This record gives sequence, structure tokens and C-alpha cells, in this order.
Amino acid sequence: MSEELRESDLDAVREQLGREPTVPFSVIARCSDGHPLVIRNRPLDADGHPFPTIFWLTCPTAVRSVSRLESDGWIGRLADDPELVERIEKAHAAYASERGRMAPGAERWGGVGGTDHGLKCLHAHYAYHLAGGDDVVGAWTAARVEPVHPPELRRRVAAIDQGTNSTRLLVLQPRDGEPIEICRDMVITRLGKSVDEKGTLDPAAIERAAEAIAWFRRRASALHAEEVRIGATSAVRDASDREDFLSRVRDMTGIEPEVIEGEREAALSFLGGTRGLDPADGPFLLVDIGGGSTEFVTGRTPGVMEHSISTQMGSVRLTERVRPSDPPTGDDLRRFESLVRAQLDEVERIVPVEEGRTLVAVAGTATTLQACTLGLERYDPDLVHRSMLTLADAERTLGELAAMTNEERAAIPVMPTGRGDVIVAGASILVHAMRRFGFEQALISETDILDGLALELLGVR
Repeated sequence: MSEELRESDLDAVREQLGREPTVPFSVIARCSDGHPLVIRNRPLDADGHPFPTIFWLTCPTAVRSVSRLESDGWIGRLADDPELVERIEKAHAAYASERGRMAPGAERWGGVGGTDHGLKCLHAHYAYHLAGGDDVVGAWTAARVEPVHPPELRRRVAAIDQGTNSTRLLVLQPRDGEPIEICRDMVITRLGKSVDEKGTLDPAAIERAAEAIAWFRRRASALHAEEVRIGATSAVRDASDREDFLSRVRDMTGIEPEVIEGEREAALSFLGGTRGLDPADGPFLLVDIGGGSTEFVTGRTPGVMEHSISTQMGSVRLTERVRPSDPPTGDDLRRFESLVRAQLDEVERIVPVEEGRTLVAVAGTATTLQACTLGLERYDPDLVHRSMLTLADAERTLGELAAMTNEERAAIPVMPTGRGDVIVAGASILVHAMRRFGFEQALISETDILDGLALELLGVR
């Protein structure tokens, strides 16, 4: 899962708790004004001891509302309801499984609130429900305390982006001006594993991705998203058996997934990645480095695509083609360069890259590369979003990452789990594109196709 944390959120949670948080966390759900509602804690504290509550309700108003239910004796009454006992035990088992996924072996430390059976804390069950857990008590609690902040919520929408390497969720709430981000999360699922070589999706990868999508779909519903959109890109559109994946997602979510073709992916990435930029900085050239494909898009006006190409190169695809040593050898790096150059030849034939004045780089490769360049001790999107990455810094950081083993890269504080083994290939795409097209710097954007998917649901074009 994503472990990003804004400094402003750290300050807000300190104030909400009235003390310093004792374990690293990330905000996974927000209230209607954007302040933290639920945080996700690591299952181990600094000393390696188990931390009982992964999903923690922090909003003081929500906490007080749930406390009133506990004061009325509902824990005992619900725990004694024979119709709920089995479903409560299932919630504990699923919670323990999630704990173990985050830290292998930690599943033995219990379920919701750190217990294996019965009811211990309505706050913990409600937080688990808001996080996307299938929790009957959490849903019961929600029905009695929401809306936490009257008046009723304005129409929310959610987008789930299934890429080659990751599965991501965004929930937005409209307001005058920019929408409020209610939830943004990511998990590496590597759906596109071996698709380039075999042309088919791995059954285990299908199950990983479908389970992540189902989890995100439940969270979106718990956060009152009225519309939920699921988009699938390179790995799914390239797979001959893509119906196996689509059918599994359809069965688990009740939603028909969209297979997004390359040109459409480019338009959505441009909408999300350039929205809010100063038109005077255009024309823009946007590069979206994914796991299976990389899109190059131009446009004079933010959000309005004019030319695009979707290329068959991405961090996962190139890594699987080169199969580099650990760490990569000089020959491996030259092979990356050769493959990238061949694709850039095609880009220049289709897209007027020479017209671009501002290069905008989006998606996980670019943002992670910048976070490494900045030497961040934790991933703070506010420090990365709309920051400038120079070509010299990108080249230097690529060299440093290429000199590391996969294990060493995975240990970098800002490296998402599952990205360390493909970051060198992805960074090679960005560095060689900047060199080829004559850009000395790139504007790094946290917003991309995921935002484009959600903004379209809000009627933004």
C-alpha cells in the first residue's frame, strides 16, 4: 500500500490525537473538509512489537459519535447477537490477513482492534469499514453516526486505475474551485507480469489485482461515492485473455471495467496531469511512464490534448525484456537505452515534441525518482507535486539507483513496495526522453490518468 504522508497531515493527526503518533502511518480517508478521518498504521512499532490497530479513526467528531454508541451499551448487545457472530469472526480473519500482508507473520496478532473474536471497540470496526473492510459491525455503526459532519455530503465520485504495475483509488468531492480529495491510495499488484512475453495474464496476478479493486470499491462505497469507475490500461488491453480479468472484476464489484485504449489513456493523463497549470507555460509535452506503456502527449492548453502516441515501453515491460542482473551491468543499461531510443524514434514521427515548452512527467516512476533525488525520509506528495527535476539530477539519481541491488533500492524510505526492481528501467525512459527532446528539466506531477478518470465523472473536460 501507499505510505505517503504530508507534513500537514502529520500535524493534523498530532492535534487530533493530542500526542505524537507512535508508529508510521498514512491517511486513507478524509472528511468533507479534507482533514484526516482514518489513518493506516504499520502493524509493527519502532521496537518491532505488534501494534493492535491498523485502521484508526482519528476525526474527533467521528470518535465522539461512535463513543456515544459504546456508552449506550451496544458492544455487549451486538456481541451477543447470534446472527452477527459468524460475520464478526470473518471480519477478524480478514483483518488479520491484511495485517499479515503488510508484515508477514503479523497475522497471528489478531483481527479488528487486536482481538481474535467478539467485539472490543466500535471505533476500530467503523474505521475498518471506512478503509474498505467487509465489516458488518462497522457498517452498522456507519448507519447510525453518518453524516459525521452535516449537512449531507455533496455528490462524490471514485476512480480505480488498474495499471500494469499498480492498482490505485481516488475519491473526489466537488466544491467551488478544485475538488476535495477524500481518498487516494495505491497498491502494487503487478497485473502485467509476463504479459509482454506470453501475451496472457497470470492467474495469480488476476486474483491479486481483482482483490485490490474489490477492496477499493468497498472503500469508495463506504465513503459515499455515488459513481465508481474502473479503468484498465496497457496490461489488460494487450492480453489475449483479458476477459478472464474483466469477468473476475465484474463478479467481485458489480461494475463493468473499461479497457482504455492508448489514445484515450493519453487524453486522460493530459487532463489529470496538466489541469491547473498556467497556459502561458504551454505548449506542454506530457510523458506518462507506466508499467507496460509510455504515453507522450502535447497540447497548448492545460487539459486539452492535441497530439499523442502510446508506446510499447514501460518500467515492467522493459525490465522483463532486458532481464537485468542485480545490480544491472553496463550492458544492461545500454540495452535499456537502445530499446528506449527505438521507441523515441517513433514518438518523433508522430508527436511534434519540438513544440513543447514545458515537459510534464507523471506517474510513479517520475514521482519516485524525484522523491529519491530530494532525499526525502518519507514520501510527502506536497514536496513532490509540481516540483522541478533537472536532467542533471535525474541522471545522477538514475546512476545511484542502477548501482544498487533490488534489495537496496527496496530499502529506500520513499520506494513503494514492488517498484524497486523496475525503477531503473522506468527512470531510463525519462532520462533518455529528456536528453533526446532537449529538456533540461521536467515538471513532476502527482496527478495523472487516475485524476483524469475521476474528473471526467465530475464533468470536467
